[in-house]
Amino acid sequence: MPLQVIVVGAGIGGLCTAIALRQAGHSVQVLQKSTFTTPQTGAALLLTPNGEHVLSFLGFDHTRARADQMTCWEVLDGASLAALARTDLSDARERFGAPLHTTRTGEGGGDGVGGGGETGRGGGGRGVGMGTARLRMGVRVVGGDAEKGVVELEDGEVLRADLVVAADGLHSVLRGVVLGDEGRDAARATPSGLSAFRFLIPTSMLEGNPHFRELRKVKGKGSTVFADTTHESERHLVWYDCQGGQVQNFVGIHSAHQECAPEGERNPENTRLMLPFGGQGANQAIEDAGALGALLKGVESAAALSERLVLFEQVRRLRASRVQIMSKTRLGKEKEVEEELRQFSDPLNPTRLWYCSKFRTEFESRISVHG
Repeated sequence: MPLQVIVVGAGIGGLCTAIALRQAGHSVQVLQKSTFTTPQTGAALLLTPNGEHVLSFLGFDHTRARADQMTCWEVLDGASLAALARTDLSDARERFGAPLHTTRTGEGGGDGVGGGGETGRGGGGRGVGMGTARLRMGVRVVGGDAEKGVVELEDGEVLRADLVVAADGLHSVLRGVVLGDEGRDAARATPSGLSAFRFLIPTSMLEGNPHFRELRKVKGKGSTVFADTTHESERHLVWYDCQGGQVQNFVGIHSAHQECAPEGERNPENTRLMLPFGGQGANQAIEDAGALGALLKGVESAAALSERLVLFEQVRRLRASRVQIMSKTRLGKEKEVEEELRQFSDPLNPTRLWYCSKFRTEFESRISVHG
């Protein structure tokens, strides 16, 4: 019999997990507190080859999601616009097995991957099973019991499942249910010292601006970083197209104006954030979903779950930890975290410390914008 699965959260990780487990033959219910009744601004994101591989199995439709293929990754001096580093990604499929794309959350949604709507059977990926998936919106989870496989809803309803997947984001309700108060506090995100200012502008609003037209002549078709080389901080601006070129995405990274704890009082164990410097936040959520789908395919009883979930941790923990460390590391400064990375090296291949984005290694030793 198929497993009964509850996924809490209908973000990228939650929806991809639901689709992967549906394709694995299970019955999935997704609980989302938002009703999405108002237009969603969404945010742009980068799909890198590791995430693209999983999405291809989930049946992701780049055309329906209006995803833009990236052909380069470049760093420009923000003042002079001189090129500091550039890598050609036009042959990414041949080099990495998949291209890179930019897209926008809320654009493809459940529609972009293997069919969708509120309920569905099967899906658009490879190896489709006979599972089902249902999306319940406007449902707020307020608690649960990890041992009993129970989630509690705000209206008092109690739901039970063989497996509960907590995909409820940074301010997770279920993290504390699984880890307890002490574990929840240890896993809480802590300030990085940086702030990100994200905004989207319709291209039609910019096309009449002569400065914009001139900048587009300099910019390549991909993710462009404008670095402030005049300042010791690592502030910069990232710019790329999305939605078939109809929207321009910008992210400004700037030092946060706040008091920081003295160095001796900082706990490095609490600073493992998935920062944006590797473009891996969404892609790691997609990888998690793919791993769960692969490991739970063919599982027909709850009794076999524990063994498979142990395998999931073995498959994902070391890799995700390496990616997390690299995601807080700026281009050209990878060697600074080498010892930290060794704590999470693959026992089957201990020399493989970098996280498989080969195009990033091409930048190593070529650029160190701030010294």
